[in-house]
Amino acid sequence: MCKKAQSKERDVILDSITEGVFTVDLDWNITSFNRAAEDITGISRQKAIGQQCKDILRADLCETDCALRNTIETGKPIINKFVHIIDADGNRKAISITTALLKDETGKVIGGVETFRDMSLIEELRKELHHSYTFEDIISQNHQIQNLFSIMPNIAESNSTVLIVGESGTGKELFARAIHHISPRRDKSFVAVNCGALPDTLLESELFGYKAGAFTDAKKDKPGRFALAEGGTIFLDEIGDISAAVQVRLLRFLQERTFEPLGAVSSIKADVRIVAATNKNLEKLVKDGAFRDDLYYRINVVKLPLPPLRDRKEDIPLLVDYFISRFNRLHNKNIGGVTDEVLAIFLAYDYPGNIRELENIIEHCFVLCQDEIIETKHLPITFQTKEQSESSDIGKAVTLKEMEKIFIFQALTRNKGNRTAAARELGIHKSTLFRKIKSLGI
Repeated sequence: MCKKAQSKERDVILDSITEGVFTVDLDWNITSFNRAAEDITGISRQKAIGQQCKDILRADLCETDCALRNTIETGKPIINKFVHIIDADGNRKAISITTALLKDETGKVIGGVETFRDMSLIEELRKELHHSYTFEDIISQNHQIQNLFSIMPNIAESNSTVLIVGESGTGKELFARAIHHISPRRDKSFVAVNCGALPDTLLESELFGYKAGAFTDAKKDKPGRFALAEGGTIFLDEIGDISAAVQVRLLRFLQERTFEPLGAVSSIKADVRIVAATNKNLEKLVKDGAFRDDLYYRINVVKLPLPPLRDRKEDIPLLVDYFISRFNRLHNKNIGGVTDEVLAIFLAYDYPGNIRELENIIEHCFVLCQDEIIETKHLPITFQTKEQSESSDIGKAVTLKEMEKIFIFQALTRNKGNRTAAARELGIHKSTLFRKIKSLGI
């Protein structure tokens, strides 16, 4: 068969492939360019062939970390590497690339071949999903959190004191900031104070300020956090840890909306909204006499209970995706996700440290991962012990209903929201899938 006929037969074969495919010689000139590559890049085969691949794809790694160059130099293929290219219209487009050596019939390396998939639809779907399950910086599809999302605008519009309760690491400050950012006070200050981190005497001066001469080292007036938050919001975190003396002063502010700096002889009127938070059971503290009941009733006007992460495991895939995107930007990496085994381990774990702990685990993985996907070997050592492996049975960690919801959600994501395709992948009838979507609230 002549070379022209061979070339035509090769083009027919390549054009039947749904993924983009191109080949290069050892001088990085494109020698073939299939129809799918034309569709993804917007560049015709005639224009591409003979050009340097970097001039056609214009990928973000072309100059610094070319995947094809690495494969040709090392002989090792690269699989499913996430990169961005610039198409013919100047748009930045996400693709997933795989590279391999191109050899002749004698086994001599004569160039490289790269296949690539258009990931822009998946990326857009991911953005839509995050938009659907995001309120300010809070990401959740859990029904309890979604219920909070629905009432947050009404809470933000009011001036009522808010009490946010939940375990450490559940995102109490995120909710406080969200309330402030959508409130009429958004243009004023949001001042956060960790009441549990300061000793009693220092906390009092931090909150209310002091006048020069109030104590030995008070050389000049210092405004407190309430003064700094004038017109805005003050967030009192771990309010269950404040002493009886500070409780009295805080109660007076809530009753009269005035405060006195240490050493002052007159009160100062203040327009400040209080959002408080605690990981303690204030009702029990009141019963035990450790927290004033009148103060409790003053701060418990609007109560927002935040569930721990172990009770909202359907959020774990969303949170993992969010943290991976965030750490990709911070660490200048291009990690595409986690393996199914890693996700199973994440779903099986109870997270005593809640969302903050999951974030720390993902950051740990980023330090160790030099690949395109996070594997079990990148997890903290406690997740790799035999004991942890034996406790990694998803069925023991979450209910069947929760797992069903997670698997259906992931199938819909993989199939770009196409319910018929998702049902086919799950091996169930589409009408059954429709009923499950409705009953599970997906």
